[in-house]
Amino acid sequence: MPQEAPPEGVELLELRVLDGPNRFFTRPAVKLEFGADEPGAAARVAEAAAESVRRLHERLGLASPRVTLRHSSDGRRAMAAYPWRRRTIAQAIGAAAARLSLGASDEGREVRALRAMALGPLPSLPNPRIPIVAVTGTNGKSTTTRLLAHIATTARRRVGMTNSDGIYVRGELVEAGDWTGYGGAGRILSEPGLDLAVLETARGGILLRGIGYAANDVAVVTNVSADHLGLQGIDTIDELAEVKGAIVRITRRDGWAVLNAADERVWAMRRQTRAGIYAFGLDPAARQVREALDAGGRAAVLRDGWLVLLRPGRRALRLVPAADAPVTFGGLSTFNVANALAAAAAADALDLPPARIREGLRTFARDTTSNPGRMNLFERDGRLAMVDFAHNEAGLVGLLDVCRHLVGGGATRQGVEGDGGNGRGGTARGRVLLAIGTAGDRSNEILRNLGRIAGRGADEVVIAEKQHYLRGRDLESMNAILRRGVADAGYMREVPAYPTELEALQALLSRSRRGDVAAIMAHAERPEIFDWLERHGYQPVTMDELRAILAAGA
Repeated sequence: MPQEAPPEGVELLELRVLDGPNRFFTRPAVKLEFGADEPGAAARVAEAAAESVRRLHERLGLASPRVTLRHSSDGRRAMAAYPWRRRTIAQAIGAAAARLSLGASDEGREVRALRAMALGPLPSLPNPRIPIVAVTGTNGKSTTTRLLAHIATTARRRVGMTNSDGIYVRGELVEAGDWTGYGGAGRILSEPGLDLAVLETARGGILLRGIGYAANDVAVVTNVSADHLGLQGIDTIDELAEVKGAIVRITRRDGWAVLNAADERVWAMRRQTRAGIYAFGLDPAARQVREALDAGGRAAVLRDGWLVLLRPGRRALRLVPAADAPVTFGGLSTFNVANALAAAAAADALDLPPARIREGLRTFARDTTSNPGRMNLFERDGRLAMVDFAHNEAGLVGLLDVCRHLVGGGATRQGVEGDGGNGRGGTARGRVLLAIGTAGDRSNEILRNLGRIAGRGADEVVIAEKQHYLRGRDLESMNAILRRGVADAGYMREVPAYPTELEALQALLSRSRRGDVAAIMAHAERPEIFDWLERHGYQPVTMDELRAILAAGA
């Protein structure tokens, strides 16, 4: 039967082989992505490609695979994906199907060429003999990964860990860099002598190559919010949730999915897993907590200021007061209270002793070694410097919330008496001076929202440029979008830009006075910032000192 002519203007944007579980399947897959200016045209070609994939498998005597289709919210991109058993032939079938769907070849020619090809290798995912904990989410995954690894080490487990700073074996950094993808998992799972793998599993790695293991024993999803949208075919938060949910879909039946009860997209992932459900959240009376317990699952909650573990038919297990866990910033950082609950839940899911969980929560420091760039606080002569990885809207909201409490001004600038420097109020005891900036692959909307959040929450705003993270953007236009967002919030002062993160922080500190906090969204120059602060007499703030600061501002 003659094939319908393909729509004009459609092109193949990408053919990608995914070597592990992914957005589409719990096994390796091939993805074809098509693009077109006319909405709907790419979807018609993707459907034709899906049919070609099935027909080519049948004509080669191979089992016809299940093909799944996706399309972008604007209808200008569409994807067809299918699992593979033999890598070489699966990739070649994908290329042939793309040509056929675009009208660039005929089926007979493609079949003849494919019959001459070798099938290629089988999937080569590792078969680990140790438990795996996978941690993902938009915010908090690095902190949760590090905290869980620390708790497990406290419980005398020999831990291998990957995160966005590197690969760690028994607490030692063995390879620096962002190893949150396929390669980092493979490196840890090939390491002899370990008892546990704690693997931060990021969006990018799942999309670019897939997950580096076939199954995990515990999956932790901290949250899903707007970040990295408009990249690699992910335009909406729901699509982002589908990507991050991949780790839950491969959790073993006798394992646990540790899910944020306060995030509806995360909580919906319970329907995608065979594992037990372990809810975590700040509200012990939440409907989701009751649902988990009623279904025979577990929950980790904040109750009367304590981190508490719940199981059906058992007495609640109190761990530590939230304020006594350094990661929570005296209990002020609600994001990190949630991260602590997630880590405690995962530790309990691994059957680590409660005493060791308590010890790990109490001894995980907020310093530049244990958790670099995550709310690291320094002080000199009454001036505070905060270095944080906040890189999206949710992260910046959390950072500013803590900063307002540090200066004694509550959660927001509005309605607080005193002069904040911009004519719209301020803090009672000090000011929040903020350096904003993020990578250029964020959307215009996210960049503008970051400016709005900064303009509402800080008394002085500057831009810390990240010239090595522009990722195709023009620096001046990016700064202009941030400034427009700041102005949207009613901040009418100049917003100067500094060429480095260090120079931005130095400028803020030079203008600070006793009682102020100068905070920076630091991504590129954390070591340089930490070194400069140490050389200029800024000392890390201890838990006792933090309590004194908070008491003075109460």
